[in-house]
Amino acid sequence: MKIGVIMGGISSEREISLQTGCEMIRHLDRGRYEPVPIVIDQRADLITQVRQAGIDLALLALHGQYGEDGTVQGALETLGIPYTGSGVLASSLCMNKQLSKMILKAAGVHTPEGLCWQGMNDYNPKVVQQLGYPVIVKPNTGGSSIGIQLVHHEKELLPAVQGAFSLDRAILIEPYLNGVELTCSIVDGELLPIMGIQSSHSEWFDYRSKYEAGGAEEIVIQLPSDAEERVREAALASYRLLQCKVYARVDMMLYQDIPYVLEVNTLPGMTVNSLLPKSAAAAGMTFTQLLDRIIDCSLHERKQEWRLEQHV
Repeated sequence: MKIGVIMGGISSEREISLQTGCEMIRHLDRGRYEPVPIVIDQRADLITQVRQAGIDLALLALHGQYGEDGTVQGALETLGIPYTGSGVLASSLCMNKQLSKMILKAAGVHTPEGLCWQGMNDYNPKVVQQLGYPVIVKPNTGGSSIGIQLVHHEKELLPAVQGAFSLDRAILIEPYLNGVELTCSIVDGELLPIMGIQSSHSEWFDYRSKYEAGGAEEIVIQLPSDAEERVREAALASYRLLQCKVYARVDMMLYQDIPYVLEVNTLPGMTVNSLLPKSAAAAGMTFTQLLDRIIDCSLHERKQEWRLEQHV
């Protein structure tokens, strides 16, 4: 099969996407696949390059806007090219943290309380004071901890809010839950070993912790049986409620034995330091086997979707 590894893009996570794409190409089974790197520098590149490459499947290594938000998935569907991961709806929902939190809360899944501001006109330090410091300020869309800041005092609030608004039209402000940071990788509806995260140099799992060598310690965590069951239920419920398919990663904070879902990633990082491959390895799955499974499940999922369309 001719596999187009689509990477780069125009979001703030471009560099991470390039790392993900290169790592995927390195591990693809050459006996089964012919990888074709497709690097996106601007929106118009996608359709032109995909058509020229003549690929059988798009292996998505994109992160952030125009990649993880459903737009690329929709373009590929229009071209009739199968792609890896979740469909348009789940991609769009999970990219919008506020919308996904509303859906999860309505179904009884715990997520942090907080504020959603649509612009600087909403700026109100007194409301944040009522939440109680410290708080996390972050863009409503995006990932890789870009633009996220931990704010301890009111004097730090304004620059953090301005920084988040420089990246997005809406931002979230949530109380900082000082608990155990967890990540739950799901492949084809199966929950892989739960990973616990401890940053080596900061109070939380920031950009440096995620992508610098030695930035964090990530291990398969042993939780009390009742807490582990609650974490499993929250992760799988989030995957199902947000219509995720093939694979995803659910990030959460275990605080006072309650799992609070922070976000759901439909195209989680696949770099050398990323959590999904580490969780797969803990389950006895090599990176190559993980890619095989993602590709096989994606082809099956797209066939199911297109078969239903033909019946309508």
